[in-house]
Amino acid sequence: MSIIKVENLSHVYSEGTPFEKTAIHDINLTIPEGEMVGIIGHTGSGKSTFIQHLNGLLKPTSGTITLDGRDIYESKQFTHDVRFRVGLVFQYPEYQLFEETVYKDIAFGPSNMKLSEEEIDERVREAAAFVRVDEELFEKSPLELSGGQKRRVAIAGVIAMRPSVLILDEPTAGLDPGGCQQILQNICEYREKSGSTVILVSHSMDDVARIADRLVVFSQGSILMEGTPEDVFSHPDELTEVGLSVPEPTSIAMALKEQGVDLGSAIYTTDQLVSAITRWKGGPVC
Repeated sequence: MSIIKVENLSHVYSEGTPFEKTAIHDINLTIPEGEMVGIIGHTGSGKSTFIQHLNGLLKPTSGTITLDGRDIYESKQFTHDVRFRVGLVFQYPEYQLFEETVYKDIAFGPSNMKLSEEEIDERVREAAAFVRVDEELFEKSPLELSGGQKRRVAIAGVIAMRPSVLILDEPTAGLDPGGCQQILQNICEYREKSGSTVILVSHSMDDVARIADRLVVFSQGSILMEGTPEDVFSHPDELTEVGLSVPEPTSIAMALKEQGVDLGSAIYTTDQLVSAITRWKGGPVC
């Protein structure tokens, strides 16, 4: 069952002025409930503009977005509700932390939902646990935290609204490898435990290759291709042509093929690469 359906979506910035620019054009996409979708594309491909339509932050120039079969603009009240049901974590969300304490920052969204104090407290603690923010940090200023901790607090603030759809725009940008791994693990655990749909916008092909069920490739404001990671990364030349890299294991497999070692197609994770090399050598696959 689809939770989000996008039909003929287009957005033109500064329409009717000398600065008019079409950011996305005629986008059609259906996202099933509970799916982990990776959205990839080079800078300026339209992916960030696209995701800002999914919770009503941007209004389409043309086209429709439905959530559970209802147009998100069918009424002002429903549009308001959508912004709690479709949670959006912006790139570098830690720059949006503004409350005096970590607890108040995580509680900001639920507080705007007119919940009781007991319900707000339950959600804050639940969200903090999901992203592994220790409760001993609750009374600290967000400014005292490390970069990775700030990122997790910002994500917790959205998770605390218990959205049906969680959208994250470059959640690992600027973090060290350990911080990246922790954030991705938090996202996967949240999705597994909550059953929520997760949409991950990322420039890291390795990240989306590991965790996404399906990939959507944006180029010049349109969808170039979509499919499983295996489907998408089996077209490395097309990805390269639009300025995208491929996962490191794919790059290694391609380089080996040029040297006469054909490991097969659709290698995009380290485990797949190791297994393919082991098979090629005739050894046991671990």
